[in-house]
Amino acid sequence: MDTNDQYGGHHRTPGRVRLVVAAGAAALTLSAALATPLSPARPQAYAADDDGGRVLTVAVAQSVDSLSPFLAVRLLSTSIHRLTYEYLTNYDPEDNHVVPGLATRWESSPDKLTWTYTIRSDSRWSDGRQATAEDAAWTFQTMMTDPGAATANGSFVSNFEKVTAPNPTTLVIKLKKPQATMTALDVPIVPKHVWEKVDDFSKFNNDKDFPVVGNGPFVLTDHKPDSYVRLKANKDFWRGAPKFDELVFRYYKDQDAAVSALRKGEVSFVAGSPSLTPAQASSLKGEKNIHVNDAPGRRFYALAINPGARAKNGETLGELDQRVRNALFKAVDRKAVIDKVFQGHAVEGAGYIPPRFPQYFWKPSPGQELTYDPVEAGRMLDRAGLRKNADGRRVGKDGKPLTYRVLCHATDPNDKAIGRYLQEWWGELGIGVTLTCLDNVTDPWLAGEYDLAFDGWSVNPDPDFVLSIHTCAALPATPEATGATDNFICDKKYDELYARQLAEYDPDKRAALVKQMESRLYDLGYMNVMAYPNAVEAYRTDQIASITTMPAKAGNIYGQDGYWSWWSAVPADSGDSSGSSSSTGVVIGIVTGVVVLAGVGAFFAMRRRATADERE
Repeated sequence: MDTNDQYGGHHRTPGRVRLVVAAGAAALTLSAALATPLSPARPQAYAADDDGGRVLTVAVAQSVDSLSPFLAVRLLSTSIHRLTYEYLTNYDPEDNHVVPGLATRWESSPDKLTWTYTIRSDSRWSDGRQATAEDAAWTFQTMMTDPGAATANGSFVSNFEKVTAPNPTTLVIKLKKPQATMTALDVPIVPKHVWEKVDDFSKFNNDKDFPVVGNGPFVLTDHKPDSYVRLKANKDFWRGAPKFDELVFRYYKDQDAAVSALRKGEVSFVAGSPSLTPAQASSLKGEKNIHVNDAPGRRFYALAINPGARAKNGETLGELDQRVRNALFKAVDRKAVIDKVFQGHAVEGAGYIPPRFPQYFWKPSPGQELTYDPVEAGRMLDRAGLRKNADGRRVGKDGKPLTYRVLCHATDPNDKAIGRYLQEWWGELGIGVTLTCLDNVTDPWLAGEYDLAFDGWSVNPDPDFVLSIHTCAALPATPEATGATDNFICDKKYDELYARQLAEYDPDKRAALVKQMESRLYDLGYMNVMAYPNAVEAYRTDQIASITTMPAKAGNIYGQDGYWSWWSAVPADSGDSSGSSSSTGVVIGIVTGVVVLAGVGAFFAMRRRATADERE
């Protein structure tokens, strides 16, 4: 499903979020690069806002699940929240190291159980009031005490003991035990004076009153479900106002229609779902005034098996016999997925975190790897008791032929293409496949009404969040309750490893634990990571003169861990081609104000975020 980033939803759900399931979207990586300004031809006329300003229109293949930062998990939604609210810290667009956000500096007590943040005094809410430490304290306290407010990002605060704001510029967080994510709390800070009026955080979607009060580089001014989101530049943003006056995310259910709109100049940028197909990218390359950005991705693309979806109360929502998991994955030809579906615009999958983040990248050992071997897959099914009948069909314990339900996203061509391969590969094993491609995969996923589903996430520079969605704590309390699970996984050994990595400050030791967690997921057979797709996107050079990518040398534009791309984008007719380099200077310049606990700072500076195919 979709991204703190799933695509379609990664985090991934429309309206009220009950579970965080990824497919193509939710959660975002910020290792930004500065695109060299292209030499645009005479620019086309820009669409203008009501005041005649320049409008940057981004075509997306994903709709908003919620405009509430407490509920949103889709990549588009969380990207919007990065544009409209500040986080305590941010990630440098050049190399992803931690830099100031709402907090200008931070330090830890010797026992690492008390963290003190200095909150900047030059950030104001868009209604004119100053943003203070009290806003941050209230945001975290609300997530700690209200289950609805903890829906999307509750894992970040589950280890918090107490949060206080002794004065407007000081935030103090006391922990129950050490927590390695204290400079990577990817939580939007909201204005207390606005949000304290909300009665039910589990149902409030923040989509009735505009403009929405925020303190980011853009102000959210309008939203039409399944149509568009409109934002205006915040002229008072502390880091400097964006150069485009307005930013519009326009939803296209048909990706070919979005590409056509780019050709006509009706949109400035196309992100894809989450990427352009090889055919679309190829058709755009070489076209006048269009630049195709093809960079290593920050997402994984996977096939998730329903392990026996259940709630914490033990009630089962659905199930697929664990004994057949590895057999099914042995019959998936990942090389064919890369060559025939992605046509080389991806890297063959292995672990949960893409190679773009080498510190946490993991690959199975030769003896552990489930290599493509359909003959052995058939033998494994035989040994599991799923034998063929006279018609060549595998039958279950009830004697009925096996047919597995596979959920796919109707807006993602890759899902459909690989789904057809699954029908062929597993058909040869004697197993039927019902491919169900929906605009909204959330409801059947959350209800456990599936056997397998296409899944994917964009991972933050710190991988903790995407690791947390596979813990037992992420399960919903009841089938009807909210939860943060991706795929209903609950494994005690995995949970033990998760707790150990969260408390480990040594970067090498923590990375080793993360890799053990990836190995455990692989062996359990819940997730088959087929590919790490490239970020393939395109924009018009006669509308955008320059824009920041992350990371600088080869990175993505859409779905960053931060606001750098849209904040830095320079209109082609502005006469300013230095937007990228100047924005980087601002980011680098503020790093000197950061005070980090010795050793911990170096750790976070090195971390590169893993990405998911969204989660989005």
